[in-house]
Amino acid sequence: MKDVYDFSKGERGKFYFPDAKFTFPVYLEPDVDEFMTQLAVRKEIDVQALVNEWLRTNIKLIQSAQ
Repeated sequence: MKDVYDFSKGERGKFYFPDAKFTFPVYLEPDVDEFMTQLAVRKEIDVQALVNEWLRTNIKLIQSAQ
């Protein structure tokens, strides 16, 4: 690590986006990932779309039971 860094040519706020939304990554266990990946390939959709579909279905199920 340097003792001194030169920021004289830097731009303040260059990468600041006030409307940016941060989402946390979700890590699946290997067996779940493998199952979901195989199912997504068969359905010809992205794994993320498949997982979201499953989660939305579970949310509706939980809400209907309450």
